[in-house]
Amino acid sequence: MSTEQIIRTTCGICLGGCSVLVHLANGKPVKIEGDPDGPVNQGILCAKGLASLEYLHHPDRLKHPLRRAGERGDGKWQQISWDEALNTIAEELTKAKDNHGAESVLFMRGGTRGIISDYLTRFANAFGTPNISSMASVCYVPQGYAVRITHGWSQHPFPDYEYPPACIVVWGSNTAETSIGWHQNIVRALDRGSRLIVIDPANIELASRADLWLKPRPGSDLALALGMINVIVNEELFDKAFVDNWTVGFDELKAHVQDYPPEKIEDITWVSAEAIREVARFYATNKPACIQWGNGLEHNVNSFQTARAISIMRAITGNLGVPGGELQLLPLPLLDRSSPEFSLLKEIPANKRANRISARDKLLPIAFYALPQSIVKAIIEEDPYPIRVVYVMAGNPLLSYSNTQETCRALKKLDFLVVADMFMTPTACLADIVLPVTTYLEYDSIRESVDYLIFQVQQKVAEVGECRSDYQILSGLAKKLGLGRYFWDTEEQCLDSILKPAGLTFDEFRQVRAIFGSKRYRVHEANGFETPSGKVELYSSQLEQWGFDPLPVYYELPETPYSDPELAKEYPLIFTSTKAEPYRHSEGRQISLLRTSHPEPITTIHSETASKLGIKEGDWVYIETKRGRIRQKASLSNSIDPRVVVVDYDWWFPEKGKTNLYGYEESNINILTDNKLPYSREVGAANLRGILCKVYKASE
Repeated sequence: MSTEQIIRTTCGICLGGCSVLVHLANGKPVKIEGDPDGPVNQGILCAKGLASLEYLHHPDRLKHPLRRAGERGDGKWQQISWDEALNTIAEELTKAKDNHGAESVLFMRGGTRGIISDYLTRFANAFGTPNISSMASVCYVPQGYAVRITHGWSQHPFPDYEYPPACIVVWGSNTAETSIGWHQNIVRALDRGSRLIVIDPANIELASRADLWLKPRPGSDLALALGMINVIVNEELFDKAFVDNWTVGFDELKAHVQDYPPEKIEDITWVSAEAIREVARFYATNKPACIQWGNGLEHNVNSFQTARAISIMRAITGNLGVPGGELQLLPLPLLDRSSPEFSLLKEIPANKRANRISARDKLLPIAFYALPQSIVKAIIEEDPYPIRVVYVMAGNPLLSYSNTQETCRALKKLDFLVVADMFMTPTACLADIVLPVTTYLEYDSIRESVDYLIFQVQQKVAEVGECRSDYQILSGLAKKLGLGRYFWDTEEQCLDSILKPAGLTFDEFRQVRAIFGSKRYRVHEANGFETPSGKVELYSSQLEQWGFDPLPVYYELPETPYSDPELAKEYPLIFTSTKAEPYRHSEGRQISLLRTSHPEPITTIHSETASKLGIKEGDWVYIETKRGRIRQKASLSNSIDPRVVVVDYDWWFPEKGKTNLYGYEESNINILTDNKLPYSREVGAANLRGILCKVYKASE
């Protein structure tokens, strides 16, 4: 007799936090759909979530540990036991630590997976290396640090869409394709009468509903923000009471932005001076207002200061803490995973922490991660010292690191490389040991959402092969290294510890299903802002003391028509990039449900530009910079600037096989990007967009 059951859980493919219903027949998942009661998605699932069962059952899933059986990249593997895999890894880690010091080992993670990413930090600190890396320098952290230093808030501002706002600004954020929760909130607010500004060089879905759509030159967003502040200040559109009572440095800001009049900003951004005035007035006079910013702002030398300028703009218009504006949410009653108690930060002495790879990059003193470009340099040039062993969790740096060719050389030079992933990837092809990791349907966890302050239950409903969760892998490896005392006996005990401040065990949390943060308005009126002055710091004396610009200063990016006019003669176009909805970063190219909807890498070109270049819709084209060229398919549009092309991100081809690393060179945008100075002084962001290129028809 068939038995049916429905399990409520939370999708873990990205950090959206969408609730799902998993239908089980005889104990096996047979159908997945959005949960209509889901607080984030209200029953809606993106293509990635709908493809969860294909991820789970895909024939190319890694199901057993593998050891390299030939030269790196040959595609020859031998199946081994978990015991042998963990013993081998432990031996190599120990050998590197004994012979070269713990800092010769680096732990690297890709796109964050929430709590499981924190497990790797805990492991690295227990092991004793100060070198842990992620994509922090170009994802979420530049904006987070800017908010922390300007407002004193520990998390990004929370747009109060439910009020709703009178005005919403969507800036460098393609919510329709990357964030269901925020997108649905914005759409509902628009349906209730909110006005919309879109600032994006690409034609995102929300542009069709915008009252104003600005298309700045890719990489010039800081200049645009400073031009808008110039208008708001000079036309006295700022909130005088808030500025007087709750900010410091307004006079310095006013003097500073006189260097950024709209006419000057027009030349930099390609946005007319009148449009700059119009958008500044629109934002400042339609109150309350909120700004939905995105990852697109974090990919150049000005990333941190762009976020600072936008944070300043939020403050001087009086949109902090008010209904329909930007809120600071109360922390949830869970163990803080960045605390020394969980991260084990204090297990590494201060002098060893100071010897981390990126110490010489002189980033903000609150930044402790190792920069991708510094990692590559340390491996290739052995400067400041060699990195011998790398452990990669949920990452594909051969695709996602800038300057792909140098990254490839670095990975090939390592003494030992471990990759833990669900599928064989171009990076995994270069590994010595590959470990099979579970999908989110195969382990229990607590899932947080970037769209809301909420933690939800994730429940195990399946098992595939010998796959293990990242916690199981790291705790097993810790035991092999004699570090078992730093990990709980089971993953559930770890989750119990995280939930303890809430007075729950994980088993009880299964029934509760979610813990919500609460909105509170005007918190600053009772408590002030958590900055040295207790106010919003428009002029940051803290940054000044650390040796950084106390007010945002626009620096022209390298390889633009203005910083390198000679290069522009050969490379007359500017490229930016976009992430297609079916994929999260480099994931999912082997998932048929996803690949069918977006089967090939696409570069969007203005129709007039394409006509001059002899390019037609659907033609394969080369996109080239001075570092190399890639091949993508042309899509023509009349809605982007004729000088700009929009290139698909992080492409590889699982169908092309292991022996040529799945065609990692053919269409990957990071063949075009660089990892050399200058990059962001404060956070180390490399320049990934706004770079000179040329486009021409590819040979058949």
